[in-house]
Amino acid sequence: MKKFRKVLDGLTTSSPGGTIGSPSCGSAAGTPTAAPTPREIDVQETLTSDNFQLCKTVRHGFPYQPTALAFDPVQKILAIGSRSGGVRILGRPGVDCFCQHESGAAVLHLQFLINEGALVTACADDTLHLWNLRQRRPAVLHSLKFNRERITFCHLPFQSKWLYVGTERGNTHIVNIESFILSGYVIMWNKAIELSTKTHPGPVVHLSDSPKDEGKLLIGFEAGTIVQWDLRAKKADFRIYYDEAIHSVSWHHEGKQFMCSHSDGSLTLWNPRNTTKPFQVTFPHGKIQKDGRKESCKPILKVEYKTSRSSEPFIIFSGGLSYDKAGRRPALTIMHGKAITVLEMGYPIVEFMVLCETPYNNEVQEPYTVVVLLEKDLIVVDLTQSSFPVFENPYPMDIHESPVTCTAYFADCPPDIIPILYSIGAKHKKTGYSHKEWPVGGGTWTLGSHTYPEIIITGHADGSIKFWDASAFTLQMLYKLKTSKVFEKPKAGEGRSAEMVEEDPFAVQMVSWCPQSRIFCVVGISAHIILYRFSKYDANTQIVSLEVRLQCESEDVITPSENENYPCFSEQGSHSPQPHHQHPVSPGSRTPEGAKDRGPCLKVKERVVRVPPGYQSDLVIQLLWVDGEPPQQITSLDINSAYGLLAFGNCNGLAVVDYLQKTVILCMSTVDLYGATDPYQRLTRSPRRNRQSTSEHCMRGLSNFYSDSKKRIRTSYQSLTELNDNQQSVDMERSKSPTSVHYPTSLHNDPRVLPEPVASLRASHCSPVFYLLDNGHASRRAMLQQLHGVTMYSHDEHHTTSYCWNERESRENSFSRSRSSSVSSIDRDTKEAITTLQFGESYGRKSDVLPTPCLWVGTSLGMVLLIPLSIPTDHEERMEEAVTVGPSGAVQMLKGSILRFAFLDCMGALIQSPYEVWRDLNAPEDPDRPRRRKLVHFSPSSSQDANGDGHLAVVCSERQAKVFLMPSQACLFVHNITESSFVLRADVVSVCNSVCLACFCANGHVMTLSLPSLRPLMDVNYLPLTDMRIARTFCFTNGGQALYLSSPTEIQRITYSQEMCDNLQEMLGELFTPIETPEAQNRGFLKGFFGGNAHAFDREELFGEAAAGKASRSLAQHIPGQGGVEGMKMAAGGAVGELARARIALDERGQRLGELEERTALMMTSAESFSKHAHELMLKCKDKKWYQF
Repeated sequence: MKKFRKVLDGLTTSSPGGTIGSPSCGSAAGTPTAAPTPREIDVQETLTSDNFQLCKTVRHGFPYQPTALAFDPVQKILAIGSRSGGVRILGRPGVDCFCQHESGAAVLHLQFLINEGALVTACADDTLHLWNLRQRRPAVLHSLKFNRERITFCHLPFQSKWLYVGTERGNTHIVNIESFILSGYVIMWNKAIELSTKTHPGPVVHLSDSPKDEGKLLIGFEAGTIVQWDLRAKKADFRIYYDEAIHSVSWHHEGKQFMCSHSDGSLTLWNPRNTTKPFQVTFPHGKIQKDGRKESCKPILKVEYKTSRSSEPFIIFSGGLSYDKAGRRPALTIMHGKAITVLEMGYPIVEFMVLCETPYNNEVQEPYTVVVLLEKDLIVVDLTQSSFPVFENPYPMDIHESPVTCTAYFADCPPDIIPILYSIGAKHKKTGYSHKEWPVGGGTWTLGSHTYPEIIITGHADGSIKFWDASAFTLQMLYKLKTSKVFEKPKAGEGRSAEMVEEDPFAVQMVSWCPQSRIFCVVGISAHIILYRFSKYDANTQIVSLEVRLQCESEDVITPSENENYPCFSEQGSHSPQPHHQHPVSPGSRTPEGAKDRGPCLKVKERVVRVPPGYQSDLVIQLLWVDGEPPQQITSLDINSAYGLLAFGNCNGLAVVDYLQKTVILCMSTVDLYGATDPYQRLTRSPRRNRQSTSEHCMRGLSNFYSDSKKRIRTSYQSLTELNDNQQSVDMERSKSPTSVHYPTSLHNDPRVLPEPVASLRASHCSPVFYLLDNGHASRRAMLQQLHGVTMYSHDEHHTTSYCWNERESRENSFSRSRSSSVSSIDRDTKEAITTLQFGESYGRKSDVLPTPCLWVGTSLGMVLLIPLSIPTDHEERMEEAVTVGPSGAVQMLKGSILRFAFLDCMGALIQSPYEVWRDLNAPEDPDRPRRRKLVHFSPSSSQDANGDGHLAVVCSERQAKVFLMPSQACLFVHNITESSFVLRADVVSVCNSVCLACFCANGHVMTLSLPSLRPLMDVNYLPLTDMRIARTFCFTNGGQALYLSSPTEIQRITYSQEMCDNLQEMLGELFTPIETPEAQNRGFLKGFFGGNAHAFDREELFGEAAAGKASRSLAQHIPGQGGVEGMKMAAGGAVGELARARIALDERGQRLGELEERTALMMTSAESFSKHAHELMLKCKDKKWYQF
């Protein structure tokens, strides 16, 4: 434990450019109680760097761009490979593991070692990997890199240690799974086919051993050639040459026939004893036309031929539909006897597998389920029922049902909120699912001891909100809210505004949630805010709508003032506070409201609507069009249930709404908030000419704006689609095992790790909001527009030229001049946006003795403003009297735009915002217990007896963090977070019963700083920013956790707490559980006698080094994996790493002792044998004379 005391004498800040407030400005003269000076602040900081370690925990969602599928029928676990080199392994709910290949190459094939706890993956870089699944974090044991041939197919027979590998050249190689060394036994393509064949048969597309005889290998070539190779005799038993290309082959379990699927949409059935022609050819979806010809059909990409004891065989295939029916969705066809069932899918089919009761290929298969892997979904169909219902997926595979546009993460929620949300959401679940148990039930998972209620909220492009239960490293959807139900459906041609945003007019930009009061706020892209209250009862309600005219008509130019070195602004004296507006009026408006104003972008339902239990809309706030200009995007939002107030801002100004009285109490431009303490000289620009000359001219500008808006929100959740092919993006996003990979920790920012867009940002030394507001930095501005949701609407630019993303990108790439980070370098058309807001109990003025409700305001120019609020305390007065607001001017200035506020008491404890205890407004009235507001306050003065009144205010910007002492506004601590990059996300979070400041920078560094001293505790170069999706969705929460959208379909959760890293192993599920392999059925005497000597096949005798020799060294290279003792060493050390190493050393010691014991036993046996033989020899020679020898 470190005890910290701040003194003024000879004190220097942690950054060279900072200043310390002097005692003379610490408190105003004449105040009855002196505020605590920095000399009196005594904080015991308990956090050290040993409390922090960064690692990934779990990944949720559907694997992005899936490529391969595999299933272990004994362990009952499922594996899915992806194009980015990831592998997701799924078992029972709670068993969900993510593995990542270091190369990032696409996974082409997956093959389980059935019931062995291992998995073979074949990647696009022609490398085979063997994964050990007997540990909670799988690791690679061996790798085999093919140098001269490309892998096209893999097959591993059940209970065999020899893997067949087919290549693009048509050759078949054999790999020993135990040693991962290539056998010298090779089936060359020119030996497999006849010598008279003049054409190459193509790549190997199928390999399988005959169910009748394991010594017969069936090889399928793409061009239509099929060869059955006798492994013992090293020759072909038969060869089939077919006119159509082959896509897949499937055996009948008796081995007497096999089925092929072809590129013309046909299925052929072959008899191995008569291979001159197929004895059956069918076109399942090819109808005979009037002219007698069959319809042309699409290729059948895969077919499965499975038998059943109680019914006809199942023939299941994908593709094969006719070409002439346009618009048909991808389908899976199930042929069972004479019945043909076509299951249409919502997305293209990547792969499917039929799950059977037995792992043996020579027994009746008894299929019970088919798993269908789609491009964006996972479907599991029940084959045991004639209607073929699907199973309800227990995994969160529908996160991307509509693209995710924002996220929020809440740890340590009230314990009653999750059951309530689940009970409400369960009423709206779909029905018609199969009632059988989920077939993928492998692995084991138990609820860990370090669990607490966690909720993740995702906002989507269609306006929907999803609440997820994220407790104990799982994810389950609790409740879904559709914000679009508040509005009328935009009709085509009904107003130009609806036409421009008809694709995503309800897209969610940000959310604000108070779990205690259950007040929920949503900000949409159409410049609207919806406030929801929670109720367990349905109700008939009429939605109240407020229209706010938050538009700044005068263009303000900012010039540097004489006082630039972070002045301590004087108390506001003669300047009276700006009066609040009871009606939403444009701040600084010089023209009367008239025909130039237009309504909001969306139309709220005016009729009384029936709302179900759950979140019910209470108020809708919309920004208006002004003078033909669309409203600017809302950039900040905060709501406080105890005050009954909601505040929001954009680049034009700030508005405060009383949602209890449904009135606007403040609507003011950012310039007017400063009053007399404005540190800048703002010069009015001359009026623009031809502002709205013609309607066509105006609508062209609106079209440009909405094109900008749609591109911006769409880029934020589709950027990986555009960037995924970029190797740099893939490399930077590549995930690794957190327990085996060391993330370098350094207390400096390495410019070499910056991706190119961010590196160009770094070169300008400018705040990201400056890029945002700077017409000269088009792509930088667009980048931060996506992050903050701001649109800087330039009339001159948008009314004369159309928006072109590529053109602006080229302008950005050609820009190279350096700029200063000081305010003096801001361009002359810069606007000041409101970037963050925070309600709380604080001191609005330096002369205040007691804390009062206040609103802290942060701007894009690094200014911090404080707005005192006068709120009636009595319940009746609160509902009738108006809340008064009086801006008190600027408090302090930081480098870069303000990102976060937080308040600490003088003992260093976090002060929570006051809130109202939840009450159900739709509950029946109880005369004995009237419904009155119950407020919970956390006053700064309530926890300081020894230190007097006052509190600490933590302010974090894109470049700096400062701690102020209130009410004196003296700066106690300063820390320059980064000079080469900028902070994207900052939060004050609780870790290990203390608090710290957590930051995520654009160069990928995750940092934590102690509070209040702002000492660096952790700085890890974790994940460079590759696209705006990560920036928009990265968020910290309490308990040392964070999350971000790693792909458009997946949520990656991480932890930066050493304690959670230590307990990570016990919180994850076990993939492998010891299960006895089911015994093979008794074949009977006749089947064994006439069916061939299949079980006498010895692969070791054929493929071993003694018989086949060694393979060419240049053909493949063996690479030792990290799954051994070396790989088990934890990346960051710590107690769990030492324990793991000690356990491994103990296991090795036990193994050596076991080997020593075995050798000792052998020596004892040998000694006993020698003694016995010696005794027998002695008895034999006992009575003999010397001459008889």
